[in-house]
Amino acid sequence: MSSLKHAFKKISAVVVTGGSSGIGASFIASIAKLEDNPRICNLSRSEPEKKFLDAGVVHIACDLSLRQDIERIVPQLQDFLSQTPEGEVLLINNSGFGSYGDFYGVDRERELAMCDLNIRACVDLTHRLLPTILKRGGGIINIASIASFQPTPLMTTYGATKAFLQSWSLGLSDELKNKGVKVLCVCPGPTESNFFLAAGYKESQINYGQTAEQVVDEALVAYAKGKWIVTTKFLNKLSVGISSKLPRVLVTKLAGATLRKVRAIK
Repeated sequence: MSSLKHAFKKISAVVVTGGSSGIGASFIASIAKLEDNPRICNLSRSEPEKKFLDAGVVHIACDLSLRQDIERIVPQLQDFLSQTPEGEVLLINNSGFGSYGDFYGVDRERELAMCDLNIRACVDLTHRLLPTILKRGGGIINIASIASFQPTPLMTTYGATKAFLQSWSLGLSDELKNKGVKVLCVCPGPTESNFFLAAGYKESQINYGQTAEQVVDEALVAYAKGKWIVTTKFLNKLSVGISSKLPRVLVTKLAGATLRKVRAIK
């Protein structure tokens, strides 16, 4: 716990995407409890809980899947950062969504919006904020998934976006390791949130492995330790470790067989 307090002591500003629910909301809740009380800005379509707004969390309404929306909010984001005390800046790229179904049957525009939100928005925001982070110090936390370790039939585009995020995060970790900027890629398994219902699963068929709070706790500890990547929960680590030893085509077939057992909402 002391290492966690030390790691976040210098952070004065936090920018979270998708902080209105799920893992993003849990990041806001956990960071708001820190003794040094960093300023927090949430970027999402919906507002975070009223108690966070009352506590001073700044909400900038936007749809990060739209390039023009990111352009629109940049001045507001820069204004927020300029008004925070000197100190480190932490960017948490959390926003994202998935879809379930054969690729030929899913909505094309939704798949493209997924690529825009899960990939392009992360790259865009990070590139825009990186000069400030390099100047003031700090870090970047990218929320990927255990889906980033293997192809995911019936969630093909989603898995590919998370694979990009993992590879991109690790590349950034090496580029920035000697520049005072930490980059962490977080790979949770099934987590209690609106993600699966939005993707098209029936709630009764979802076996949640962790709560959003548990994922955030592991992520913050990993960030404090300076890790480049963390797979949350032991069983997820075990699954990823086993699948990494198997032929990639076999892993894909096994993943497809597993996902086909789950019926999507029609």
